[in-house]
Amino acid sequence: MPSRIKKLIGTIVMLIWLAVYAMIAMTIGVAILPGAAWPIELAYYAIAGLAWTLPLFPLIWWMNKPGPDEA
Repeated sequence: MPSRIKKLIGTIVMLIWLAVYAMIAMTIGVAILPGAAWPIELAYYAIAGLAWTLPLFPLIWWMNKPGPDEA
């Protein structure tokens, strides 16, 4: 598959994943954290704000892998 197509597909998947993940993280935060102390809320949103990147590492690796027509 050409590199440009892989990057287009990867970008679309990333945008969809980010929107879905943000909604899930927000829903969990609103359901679990009402009345929690601010350091706990800060820790949750800091972790949730960074955790969305972990599942994307394989996708980024795939996007940057050279295609059959590239050397």
